[in-house]
Amino acid sequence: MLMMKYLRFFLFALVFVLPTSASAATFEVTGWIPYWRTATGTADVLPHLDALTEINPFVYTLKQDGTIVDNGNLDAEPWLSLVAEAKKKGVRVIPTIMSSNREFLHRILSDQKSRIALEDDIAALVKEKGFDGIDIDFENKSADTREYFSTFLKGLYQRMGKKWVMCTIETRIPNEDRYYGTDIPADANIYSNDLKEINKYCDRVRLMAYDQQGIDLKLQADAGARLYAPVGDPAWVEKVVKHMSKDIAKSKILIGVPTYGYEYAVTAYANNQYVYDILWTFNPGYAYPIAAQYGITPERAFWGEMAFSYVPVAGSSTPPAAGSVPALAAAAAASQIATAQNTNLTFRYLVWPDATSVQQRIDLAKKLGVRGISVFKFDGGQDPGIWGVIAGAKGANTPPSTGTPAAGALKRGLDLGMTGEDVRTLQRILNTDPDTRVSASGVGSKGKESTYFGAATGAAVKKFQVKYGLAKAGDAGYGFVGPKTRAKLNSLLSSL
Repeated sequence: MLMMKYLRFFLFALVFVLPTSASAATFEVTGWIPYWRTATGTADVLPHLDALTEINPFVYTLKQDGTIVDNGNLDAEPWLSLVAEAKKKGVRVIPTIMSSNREFLHRILSDQKSRIALEDDIAALVKEKGFDGIDIDFENKSADTREYFSTFLKGLYQRMGKKWVMCTIETRIPNEDRYYGTDIPADANIYSNDLKEINKYCDRVRLMAYDQQGIDLKLQADAGARLYAPVGDPAWVEKVVKHMSKDIAKSKILIGVPTYGYEYAVTAYANNQYVYDILWTFNPGYAYPIAAQYGITPERAFWGEMAFSYVPVAGSSTPPAAGSVPALAAAAAASQIATAQNTNLTFRYLVWPDATSVQQRIDLAKKLGVRGISVFKFDGGQDPGIWGVIAGAKGANTPPSTGTPAAGALKRGLDLGMTGEDVRTLQRILNTDPDTRVSASGVGSKGKESTYFGAATGAAVKKFQVKYGLAKAGDAGYGFVGPKTRAKLNSLLSSL
């Protein structure tokens, strides 16, 4: 046993010391399933297990005495069926233990007795439940906890044997970007995570490359007068990976990929100055009905995520839609008035990732040569098109293709407000004919097709149906891609 322990330390030390690349290894796709969406999350993941390397039931937290509590009831259905099927398919099952209580984490980890007890409890839990490992997600730690957290990881690593130790940690970027245009604080390099120690004792390191907000002042300055409130800009993610991979082997790094968005109350001041106040997070199903209600066509923000602005109408939950309103019309109007009248106005701004922006993250991960991606979260509320893009990501880690992927046949009914790669295929087919094109320029035009079925796509579908005698105004299926319309569209796939 002692010899095996030393051998394991030697092998992982060798991985750290030698120059490594994940390009020759398997590209991994992992994802968290939150306990507060157990039913929809497990149902969402079950038919797509083949697309995943690992699932992470996000269920465990710590009580004030340092013991582990299961918030998701992993010993019952529907978890039991999901875990059994995952094991059958060779998909790792590694649940997460999460805590973000700064004072509590310091108290537990700085006390040798409670720290060792936690290490023993986690190792026993993994063995008893037959898990493949554990994911440690201890956030918001103080710098004073740094040494104790490293000691905890070392002790846990020694106890886990052949089981996996995964670590989910906060991101870092160079100080000159984080504090761009300001004085860099004296304590800027004091952190709560020792990346070199984490690299030693974690088999995988998930970088929480989301919730970017205002952390990168350089990118904010580069945005100029444009609205800039990404969940995660790929340019920022690339900085994170390049900076943190100086201490963490790329063969261990998994880039965190978000599936949720943010709604902001944005106050516009004169000369295109904005202050962003987060109201709440949301799944995409929240955004599209609002866009339809106000007649707005969401657009892809310049960093790749979907976005639009609007001004809530007081006293009415169903203001009349006024055709196709530009996605940033409310923002532009607020900025113009604020500048002209030297005042300020507030509007709402929604931004969220979809399948296309997730594909951008996958392409970036492969370009950078890291191990893979970790998706937060699979709960049935994300853009369903995400499953299509990650299905092709798992496997050999090869750089992304620069060519246009072949379009697959349309297999489901499509209607206003829906999203997915099949919507992009629909738009591409419609754009092969000037009589049915979605748009002459901008989003939805030839070469700029999107994954969102908006008003312009609906109008193009109606033109297609009329041209081929499939439906007309007044018919029940007018504007809906049903079986007959889908069959005709699929017959034209060869023209792409």
